[in-house]
Amino acid sequence: MNFKVRAATKEDCKDISRLIMELAVYEKMPEQVKISHEELERDGFCQNPFFECLVAEVPGEHKSKEGFTIVGYAFYFYTYSTWKGRTIYLEDLYVMPEFRGRGIGKGLLCKVSEVGKDKQCARLELTVFDWNTPSRKFYAAKGAQDLTESEGWHFLRFDKQSMDNLANEAAKD
Repeated sequence: MNFKVRAATKEDCKDISRLIMELAVYEKMPEQVKISHEELERDGFCQNPFFECLVAEVPGEHKSKEGFTIVGYAFYFYTYSTWKGRTIYLEDLYVMPEFRGRGIGKGLLCKVSEVGKDKQCARLELTVFDWNTPSRKFYAAKGAQDLTESEGWHFLRFDKQSMDNLANEAAKD
């Protein structure tokens, strides 16, 4: 299929927001999405952006049933490993169901890898739900290693309340 992967623009944020919600529905967690396209515009297209994003776009003659030409996205940012150095973290990679199996996901993943290589990143990291076998197989086929299985790493998170509690404790010290 004819498609192109390009850097997202501020004008793409409504489409990115739509795709984020589609991904959340697929992951059975739509109630967790609290971000707006305005926040995406503010945080991704400012002086020091918090994230970068690529979109997959098809020509108008191949648009989706709903009339969309932006049919996938890859959302990423940079972190740093004290062991390996620069790291690119892939937060989301999503392709609309009707466009899967056409190389779009691979195209997005390859482009994120190229960005990481150009920025001299030592590795590309991401997380995948344990139940998401199609994605786990996709990434494994491209060379990803499951660190939970091989090294026993667990991904942990402090929610906003826990973070606020810790911050408040720091202020008392």
